[in-house]
Amino acid sequence: VAAVLAGLSLLSLLTCGYLAWGSRRAGPGGTPLAEEPGAGAPRSQPHIIFILADDQGFRDVGYHGSEIRTPTLDKLAAEGVKLENYYVQPMCTPSRSQLITGKYQIHTGLQHSIIRPTQPNCLPLDNVTLPQKLKEVGYSTHMVGKWHLGFYRRECMPTQRGFDSFFGSLLGSGDYYTHFKCDSPGICGYDLYENDNAAWDHDTGIYSTQMYTQKVQQILASHDPGKPIFLYVAYQAVHSPLQAPGRYFEHYRSINNINRRRYAAMLACLDEAINNVTLALKRYGYYENSIIIYSSDNGGQPMAGGSNWPLRGSKGTYWEGGIRAVGFVHSPLLKNKGSVCKELVHITDWFPTLITLAEGQIDEDIQLDGYDIWETISEGRRSPRVDILHNIDPIYTKAKNGSWAAGYGIWNTAIQSAIRVNHWKLLTGNPGYSDWVPPQAFSNAGPNRWHNERVSWSAGKTVWLFNITADPYERVDLSARHPDVVKQLLRRLSQFNKTAVPVRYPPKDPRSNPKLNGGVWGPWFKEDEKKKKSDKSRGANKQKKNKNKKKAN
Repeated sequence: VAAVLAGLSLLSLLTCGYLAWGSRRAGPGGTPLAEEPGAGAPRSQPHIIFILADDQGFRDVGYHGSEIRTPTLDKLAAEGVKLENYYVQPMCTPSRSQLITGKYQIHTGLQHSIIRPTQPNCLPLDNVTLPQKLKEVGYSTHMVGKWHLGFYRRECMPTQRGFDSFFGSLLGSGDYYTHFKCDSPGICGYDLYENDNAAWDHDTGIYSTQMYTQKVQQILASHDPGKPIFLYVAYQAVHSPLQAPGRYFEHYRSINNINRRRYAAMLACLDEAINNVTLALKRYGYYENSIIIYSSDNGGQPMAGGSNWPLRGSKGTYWEGGIRAVGFVHSPLLKNKGSVCKELVHITDWFPTLITLAEGQIDEDIQLDGYDIWETISEGRRSPRVDILHNIDPIYTKAKNGSWAAGYGIWNTAIQSAIRVNHWKLLTGNPGYSDWVPPQAFSNAGPNRWHNERVSWSAGKTVWLFNITADPYERVDLSARHPDVVKQLLRRLSQFNKTAVPVRYPPKDPRSNPKLNGGVWGPWFKEDEKKKKSDKSRGANKQKKNKNKKKAN
């Protein structure tokens, strides 16, 4: 009854755009019963639209009880499948790398932090990407939005990693209107690209959420819906800086906390943008054979307006508030529409799932960490996934009291790590900011932690164990009560760690300064320079060898 009432209340929020929505039922195997306008012969390869929001908190969607209205997300999720046991990584680069490769961070070398603008680093070039695999089976692949997987050399750019086109930003954040970003004082540049070049023509002051949506509409209008398309839309919103067009503040004047008010306006704009994308899919004949996946890349940041209540912690931490995300799948091809999936799902699972749906092949030598979970989502079957390695970061060892002894000689608990196995979750090291931040914390004009709930752990604590199924809010640490379970999960961590590749986290490169690149953030590492240096060193080595030969003679 409650669900029906909730559905009725949502309908009252719908605007004219939503009333046009309809979904024809799919026949066996997901084949549309009626052809769409402009579509050719019935086809099995679905159009794939992956929408990734940035820093959206777990509570920050209408159907999770938020005061922020999200009628589009609520309707799409209600008519699709809500993922209510869905995990991502706690920060931008890690989630994006795992989405596009199907591999844990320990298997790409991106275990530590994010890729900084001045680092000569990117997603390793020997990793096959999702768009590359989809191109193999005839997909047109397009990316709009935030990349954040490195750009120090041309080979790292989105157009070199499988996308036919790219329109968006390379960095992790920037101004929503000017697309300008300062990494540190004096290290500033423009960050808006079209394919491999700075998009100066688009420097017209349009808010990025709206600009990206217009680009998506253009792509859909110009593509033939009879041919499969993969559209990766990685919105900048709702990441800081907190900026939004004035009209979106209309419903949120009553929110006193300025960060929360701005955040609400940004999310309202994002919700409208996704409505416009959905309408474009219908208008241009894609919708009936489409799969729309919506996901946040990590938890919200309370100091920047995001809310993860009732989960613990925030973005950048391995508490549930940092890694449990808003997510759903909406598609006419789903068998169990209007359902909730409580099976374990991780962001690495999209790689094999989407390739299989696209009738692609996964090479045997690609050792994936993701699983094909389409039947879990569409038909309500059990998930093939029983564990998730949230991460092992060997560089982040800030838990001063961590030791091998605390890890029973199995694991050094100074290392920041987290793992989930069935119902159990284990954390070691320093998991990060651990408060619960209730809605009341946003009631005042400034940042206020008065209402926050905290737990003062005994000095030296570096191991936590929770039964996440029974205690999803991580309030009862069971590590002392279940030492055998702790040991079992520490051994599993140790097994994972044996498969890890070395961490890639190079120091800053002064050549990255946009001043040296026409005021633009972009590739600075020149392959020619490297060849010249290697040629010089080879020549020098030859000369040395010749001299040595003469001496020997």
